[in-house]
Amino acid sequence: MSPAHVPLLDAGLPAGVRGGFTSRSGAGGRGPFAGLNLGDHVGDDPARVATHRAALRATVGAEALVVPVQVHGADVVEVDDVPSSGPPRADALLTRRRGLALAVVVADCVPVLLADSGAGVVAVAHAGRAGLVAGVVPAVVAAMRSAGARDVRAALGPAVCGGCYEVPEQVADDVTRVVPAARATTRRGTPAVDVAAGVLAQLSAAGVRASGPGPCTVERADLFSYRREGVTGRSAGVVVLA
Repeated sequence: MSPAHVPLLDAGLPAGVRGGFTSRSGAGGRGPFAGLNLGDHVGDDPARVATHRAALRATVGAEALVVPVQVHGADVVEVDDVPSSGPPRADALLTRRRGLALAVVVADCVPVLLADSGAGVVAVAHAGRAGLVAGVVPAVVAAMRSAGARDVRAALGPAVCGGCYEVPEQVADDVTRVVPAARATTRRGTPAVDVAAGVLAQLSAAGVRASGPGPCTVERADLFSYRREGVTGRSAGVVVLA
């Protein structure tokens, strides 16, 4: 089934901004990529992924869509068109161009949408455990403010929750030494990291109001989850200035 319209989980974006978060809903297929896979690096048919991305672009009413090659860092790239040399290697994008959609793809990491509709600036970030520690979210907020944003709002989409994200104790210590709010314990009482809680703390420290996160990816079969499935597709967070 080729999707004509992509269902989006509401992100509560301000007026003048469109976007939201995808789930597996909206496309067919079988196996680990069944559903609306938007990741082009996981082994799925590239033509199918391109079709899904085209449907996402059309759903948000965008002229074009840019999805970076994510590297779990803190680099932020401003874009005003689809790069002719290929997608940027970065975990955060921002734009001041209306009609240019930005998206990140995730399967447990936190997708973050950011907007200041009054200033005409939107951004998107991919925050996993490494990106949280590297500071990708504070970096994209700073970049937005350098681009003229003054009243940034943020929305966090579905991601693995602290109760499901078990890690070795040393890893938990390493993360929470940098972001104390990310310390968590699984439902079994073992060390864990709550990346979304860490992102919310970083946004609060930067003076940014935020909503979310969405539901836990591990706990919901209608969401892609690398920790649950290993080989799997990717959902997206997408934002565009209307």
